Amino acid sequence: MSDDTGSLRADIDPVLAFQEAHQLPGLVDVHTHFMPKRVMDKVWAYFDSAGPLTAIEWPIAYKLEEDVRLQRLRSYGVVAFTSLVYPHKAGMAEWLNQWAADFAARTPDCLHTATFYPEEGVEKYVTSALESGVRVFKSHIQVGDYDPLDPLLDGAWGALADSRTPVVIHCGSGPAPGRYTGAPPIAELMKRHPRLRLIIAHMGMPEYSDFLALAEAHETLLLDTTMAFTDFLSDRAPLDRRDLPRLRALGDRILFGSDFPNIPYPYVHALEILANLELGDDWIRAVCYDNGARVFSLAV
Repeated sequence: MSDDTGSLRADIDPVLAFQEAHQLPGLVDVHTHFMPKRVMDKVWAYFDSAGPLTAIEWPIAYKLEEDVRLQRLRSYGVVAFTSLVYPHKAGMAEWLNQWAADFAARTPDCLHTATFYPEEGVEKYVTSALESGVRVFKSHIQVGDYDPLDPLLDGAWGALADSRTPVVIHCGSGPAPGRYTGAPPIAELMKRHPRLRLIIAHMGMPEYSDFLALAEAHETLLLDTTMAFTDFLSDRAPLDRRDLPRLRALGDRILFGSDFPNIPYPYVHALEILANLELGDDWIRAVCYDNGARVFSLAV
């Protein structure tokens, strides 16, 4: 996306207008990605190639330098965000966690983020990350291609449950299914660790109804709106309008997420689609600000 003055204002102003229209004091975006440059470059190259995990053309709208991306989020009025990192193989997670710790130290509005992978030593480095002040973890079942019920993860899940630290977990089968995606493994995980504070990324798309049912059954389970209901994926992951009353009822456990910068449309679209659900200003305020501020105890 170009950064000339006209296109910049055209990108930022609608986001600010949305907040004004809904009387929002700002945005809490629980699903944004900041990574080491060489990792982000590889992620972008994968999206550009329309690989099997995306299975669709995916032109990234915000392929900008890190400092520019940070400024853009702040210009939107985002008061807190994440640096969701994730490994696709063993031996990556600790290195990513160190990078994310350094990033959080120099970026005070970023929630200190960490990740993990089923491997020897995972409980130790997850515990160490918790002791260092990590605020949120990322688990990517699809990209990591791992079973969340892998015995290697038992201790890590236990530590996360005991600490009540939120885990943004990509476990739905969109945009393309993985070997371990879908609601059944998460239902079993919640049986084993009922105190886990999972944030189901993308509302669990396309299995929206299944993950809404899990949230109804487990009061510690939350969902984020990342890319859900957008025009870009509406044909692949349509919302059953009969689920709208369930979305309204769970309004205190749904958090706004954008997937910035890895989105193929303007940032404001992630907000406009929430208004299109017609669930009311109170619901929008809860999703876009209040719930995130409460979950992460933000002094903003």
